[in-house]
Amino acid sequence: MKLFLSTDFEGTSGIVAWEQIMRGNAEFEQGLRLLTDEVNAVIAGAIEGGATEFVVNDSHSTMRNLHPQDLLGRATLITGRHKPLYMMEGLDASFDGICFVSYHGSIGAEHAVLSHTYNPGAIWEVRINGEIVGESGINALVAAHYGVPVIFVSGDATTAQEAKTIAPDAEKVVVKQSLGRFAAAHMHPSAACELLHAGAVYAVRNLSSMRAPQFSLPVTLEITFLVADMADMATWIRGVERSSARSVKITTEHLLDLYRTFVTIVTLTRSLVDR
Repeated sequence: MKLFLSTDFEGTSGIVAWEQIMRGNAEFEQGLRLLTDEVNAVIAGAIEGGATEFVVNDSHSTMRNLHPQDLLGRATLITGRHKPLYMMEGLDASFDGICFVSYHGSIGAEHAVLSHTYNPGAIWEVRINGEIVGESGINALVAAHYGVPVIFVSGDATTAQEAKTIAPDAEKVVVKQSLGRFAAAHMHPSAACELLHAGAVYAVRNLSSMRAPQFSLPVTLEITFLVADMADMATWIRGVERSSARSVKITTEHLLDLYRTFVTIVTLTRSLVDR
């Protein structure tokens, strides 16, 4: 049984600040230990449940966070940027299931630690077929294209709630309760890892009852930016239409093309943010 793990960082128990998850800060190494332990707890649980092969896509920031020698399960690790499929790089139809580990809530969520949607310096909101989505919902486009079910999601309560739309039957593990964008009540790391381990066991053993995400075709993805200039520049990309002063939309029946276009827009907006 082959599993794909897309790992973020913000949804880890104990994490509440950018300084904990950005390399170069004094707190980063502690944050990395917390994340690595949670990823390994999921892998260990999945092994107990019957999984035999793992591909881990390090999907946070520079995407060079996890150390390959520290991962269990002789996991293949995908790192670095820029990846054509970004947070879903490495996925194809050969996988049996997908795990979203240490994910976070969408930008604008009422209670979600470090909430954002791909690029907090540019994106104010993303909708798919009119419904607000976070990163799990956007990444589900790739899962749907390849027909692979999302079987496991971890993070805060908002993350679990947002994942219900695209993966109603997935095992959802809540390791902290967000109190605001920079505050949370955390499970002890050991307790969190025990819960993640048990959740992964359950997810793998019940994989046969889970289905790949479904989208009504054609799919319309709409992005609202912080400023109108970003929407204007996004229309430089073929297939992107202006829908309002700060918004653009893409409509297509081809889910992978839609995701690729979104990734191109994200990459463009990162280059436009004046820091």
